[in-house]
Amino acid sequence: MHIIDPRFPLVENQGFLPDAFTCQDYLDKVRDLNIVGGAVVSGSFQAFDQTYLVDALEKLGPNDVGVAQLPHDTVDDEIIRLHRCGVRAIRFNVKRGGAEDISRLDYFARRVYELAGWHAELYIDSASLPEIAATLIVLPAVSIDHLGLSKEGFHHLLTLVDKGVQVKATGFGRVELDVEQALRSIMSVNPDALMFGTDLPSTRAKRPYNHSDIELIYSTLGEEQVDKILYKNAMKWYSK
Repeated sequence: MHIIDPRFPLVENQGFLPDAFTCQDYLDKVRDLNIVGGAVVSGSFQAFDQTYLVDALEKLGPNDVGVAQLPHDTVDDEIIRLHRCGVRAIRFNVKRGGAEDISRLDYFARRVYELAGWHAELYIDSASLPEIAATLIVLPAVSIDHLGLSKEGFHHLLTLVDKGVQVKATGFGRVELDVEQALRSIMSVNPDALMFGTDLPSTRAKRPYNHSDIELIYSTLGEEQVDKILYKNAMKWYSK
């Protein structure tokens, strides 16, 4: 999910500035779910600010982790400090900008992995994956957001899944593909690759998250596969 707290810096992105969505707003939205943990993901509109993220992780508790946006020249001590606060990944927002440039991916992804065990997370249309595929398959830990977004590039995503890349099963209301078919296809290649998330508050999505997104997973896959997607895969991935 994203936490959007106007007490901390927000930056207009592509003419968009989000409404507030605080930790309490999030907890209210998921009150009916048996949430045991989650990932707070930095958005384009938060640029390189981490004050909001540290505050959110303090409020949400020890089972929630952070995905930060950082410049490539962030000093080691700051990365280690953020790790102690619960950050476990860096995000490259290729789709929206507001993050470190993709040209820094190889260097920075390797550096944070070696220093703190973090993975690199990419918000990118899968149609663009061939341009960086050679880099991605040799990085130690990578995940792709929102099922890769598009039907056009989905076969490129499957190729990377076969090489060990993880996929966020998030934002069903923002993707341009058949979600049920995508879930089955990815599970058939690597049953440990998919990790569900609500994507709340679903900023700029055509359709916001609904509990029916979870129901779709239950109706599409078997119980063992559902358990992997809803929590087991993510618990393993973020505890590395």
